[in-house]
This record gives sequence, structure tokens and C-alpha cells, in this order.
Amino acid sequence: MSRIGGKRPRFSRWWPARIGGALLVLFAVSVLVFAATEAAPGDAATARLGPQASEDAVAALRDRLGLDRPAPLRYLDWLGHVVRGDFGASYASGRPVGELIGDRFGNSLVLGLAATAVLVPLAVGLGLWAGLRAGRRGDRIVSGGALGLAAVPEFVTGALLMAVFAAGLGWLPAVSLLGAGQGPLDDPAVLVLPTLTLVSVSLAQNLRLVRAGVAEAARSPAVDAARLNGVPEHRVALRYVLPAGLGPAVPMLARSVAYLLGGALVAESLFGYPGLAALLVDATAARDVPVVQAVALLGAAVAVAANLAADLAVPLLDPVQRHPR
Repeated sequence: MSRIGGKRPRFSRWWPARIGGALLVLFAVSVLVFAATEAAPGDAATARLGPQASEDAVAALRDRLGLDRPAPLRYLDWLGHVVRGDFGASYASGRPVGELIGDRFGNSLVLGLAATAVLVPLAVGLGLWAGLRAGRRGDRIVSGGALGLAAVPEFVTGALLMAVFAAGLGWLPAVSLLGAGQGPLDDPAVLVLPTLTLVSVSLAQNLRLVRAGVAEAARSPAVDAARLNGVPEHRVALRYVLPAGLGPAVPMLARSVAYLLGGALVAESLFGYPGLAALLVDATAARDVPVVQAVALLGAAVAVAANLAADLAVPLLDPVQRHPR
């Protein structure tokens, strides 16, 4: 009873603080995003009408878009609508921003989930395998390969993959363009090269963190005791070593997943994939402030959610917190 009674208050105080901190982070991001768009030169009126437009035409458009109102009032008005799920209308097209994001977010989500489905098993599996063989030839090969992969920039990896598998072998499309009304799952081949490019960015660091955690956990007294008690090696690895070894790697893995799900600019731009990154680039060029603000805030929300999930996973993986005394 004392164990249970000692455990619940700690977590009941811990989680509200984490959630409150996440909300404060999102609020701070909203302020920074709004301030950054305000500080950028020009505005949507001048971008839409062009440099040859008269001052009267620009002033009339600013009045219609509400750009002549004080910035604090526009921020509060925008934040109030965002809380209700209304991101406003695009300055460039007039369409609701939610619709524009919905069209692209699904594509980025599919690409991010595909990359996550490749990244997590590879990082965990190879990290576990190398960590259990710390200092041996297999560990040196895996660790050296991870270092080499980390040294290659993302756009170089993507270009090499394109040159080999698209231009050279002709197995995969060089660009990931989608037809009207077509989704990425209608032609899964367009996902392969962007997925591999995204995985190459995050695999090395996550693999090395898992490997380091596993190598340290494998030398712990709890693992030695399990082996002395005759626990089979595969159960030692999966039940004792892997959960303890994953603890240090989970926060980095969460950040990597947030990066993959949020839309990766280089990979999507390199392969012409119609995701959030391409939408953000187009909106920035057009000074389409509502779209830029919404995409940036959505990316921050994904990152915060991933880190909250990591905060939950770490205590569950930590034997000390799972079995408090």
C-alpha cells in the first residue's frame, strides 16, 4: 500500500506540470511566430499587388485584410480564433487556411509515418545488437557506418539515392509529384526515396544513443543477477537491457519523430513532394501570413506532443520509477 500511495502523488503532480509547460511553450511559440511575421519586410498587400501598385490600392487592400490595425490587437484576435480551431483565410487564395493545411498535412503525415516505421525498428534493433556486442567487430562496423551516415548532408543523400535508384537503375521515380485527387498511398513508390532520405538524417544519432544506453545497461548489477539466476539471454536482452537502454534515447527519438511528422523541408523540396514544407515555402514567398503562422504553430504542436509522449515513456521504461520503493 505504501508503494502505491507513494507513487500516485508523484505522478499526479508531475503530469499537470508537464501539460502546463507544454501549453506555455505553445503560447511562447505563437508570440514568436507572430512577431517574426511582423518583422519581415513588406506585407501581404504589397506582395499581392506588386511593386507597381499605387499607394491607394495598397492602403485599400491593407484595410480590407485588417493589416492597418495595431499588431497586439491583431495577435489577440488571431490567437482567439486559433484556440477555436479557426486559422483564418489565406491572403493569396482566399481559401480557409485549415483546408490548405488539410490538403498537405495528410501527405506529410503519410511520409512521416512511413519514415518513422523505418527509423524506429532500425535504430532500436541495430542499437540493441551493437550495444550487446560493445567493443566487438559488429559494434565497430555499425557505429562506424552510423558515423559515416551522419557526416553526409541530407540533400547529398537524397541526390545520391535519386542518381542510383531513379536515374541509374530506373526502379523508382525521381520526383514524388502527385496527380489531382491522388494521394501518396495511390502510388507508394513516390514515398520510397523521400522516406530513405528522411531516415538517413535521424538514424545515426538515435542508433548511437540506443547503443550507448544498451551497452551501459548490459553491465548493470540487475542484468548480472538475471543471468546468474539462469534467465535466458534473449529474455535478459528484451526484458532488462532494452527498456533501461532506451531511456536515454527516447527524448531524441521523440524529437526525430516530430521532425519526420512535421514535414521535412529538404526532402520534400528535393523530390517535389506536396507536403507542408512546400506549402510553407510558397506561403513565405507570397507573404501569406495566416498560412505561415498556422504551419509553424502546427509544427510546434507536433513537437510538443512528441516530447510529452517521450516524458510518458521514460518513466515507464525506467525500472526505478516503475517499481518505486
